[in-house]
Amino acid sequence: MTRDTELLDVSEARRRLLDHFSPLEINKIPLTAAIGQVLAEPIIAPYDLPLFPNSSMDGFAVQALDIEKADPENPVWLRVVGDIPAGKVFGGVLQSGEAIRIMTGAVIPPGVDTVVPVEVTDHYLRDKKFQLPDEVQVFRSTQQGANIRPIGQDVRQGEIVLPAGRRIRPQDAGFLSMLGQAVVPVRRLPRVAIFSSGDELVAADKPLLPGKIHDANSVMLAGMVKQYGGVPVFLGIIPDRPEAVMSILEKAVAEDVDLIVSSAGVSVGAFDYIRETIEREGRLIFWRVNMRPGKPLAFGDFRDIPFVGLPGNPVSAFVGFEIFIRSVIQKMSGMLDEQRQMWKARLLGSIESDGRESYLRAIVSRQDGEPVCRLTGHQGSGNLRSLVEANALLFVPSGVKYVPSGAQVDVLLFEPW
Repeated sequence: MTRDTELLDVSEARRRLLDHFSPLEINKIPLTAAIGQVLAEPIIAPYDLPLFPNSSMDGFAVQALDIEKADPENPVWLRVVGDIPAGKVFGGVLQSGEAIRIMTGAVIPPGVDTVVPVEVTDHYLRDKKFQLPDEVQVFRSTQQGANIRPIGQDVRQGEIVLPAGRRIRPQDAGFLSMLGQAVVPVRRLPRVAIFSSGDELVAADKPLLPGKIHDANSVMLAGMVKQYGGVPVFLGIIPDRPEAVMSILEKAVAEDVDLIVSSAGVSVGAFDYIRETIEREGRLIFWRVNMRPGKPLAFGDFRDIPFVGLPGNPVSAFVGFEIFIRSVIQKMSGMLDEQRQMWKARLLGSIESDGRESYLRAIVSRQDGEPVCRLTGHQGSGNLRSLVEANALLFVPSGVKYVPSGAQVDVLLFEPW
């Protein structure tokens, strides 16, 4: 464990934390239940897509040579010899001077090298009741191969189409279904216990008595667990009592969670009992990090379950989760590294810092096409509104105490921009 006077660098704290975790076990689950979960193995295409050459639109299957001179003044007449709805196969071979009505997705028969859209023919009605004509006029030439999707245009058999570590989106699930993947291998979602500590805290549905405040952290942290791919196990709010701390930690063990996360109770206050309970019943690996906000961040384990204690101030808890716990959840899930990319932006207004690595609430926008950023206001770690108004965290490196207006700074965006 680090000494009480030692402040651990953020990068070193992240390394120690992440080294403690491994991807969870693999489960095979129905595709219909897989959205939001993480692929544990790469998906290899079992066959080509398309499986067969097919029409990309409703029209007439023809030979390009037959219509190369067609124009509105001199249409080409072709004899219609068949009809191919989607899902059906034409039994013959198209000959020169013939055409076959064809629907989108239908198999291209032998002898066809082009599909002309119905809009350039005199047979543009799509009503199923409309009788198939004996002949069709084509009013425009069409290049050979036009409007035909060839075999393997989208996917080739044996190709890796989705990598391991990919979080499955709805469009990915649709793609997997096209490939016949009714069951997919995924990592088990990590179960994360969440609780808040403090005599002053009450749930949002309880009345506020003198000296009390509504708890924000447990709701916020549970939402972040879910957002980043975990399963939140909400354990509630506990008072600042040693017996309450022990009881809630034992409850987390009984819930068979993969990680315990608390907010508050890990500092040096007279009523901060979580840290001492972890030290007595398990181990504390480190508990202070050289960052702002969020210096009192504890990491250890209780009964062999990893534990992270976040600060009680809401902004500090949010930043601690973003910088540390988000990556832990992703590693347990087997997710590809989704650390948000740092963007460069020009600072509007100067910044003074205390030399710790800092993550300040900021708004990033564009000014004459250039990314610019400004702080959202007062940076007190209890001011949650400034975090709500922000769309990024502005990064100030360790050792930097002043950033002038106009400087290029790094920003960590909350959402793709």
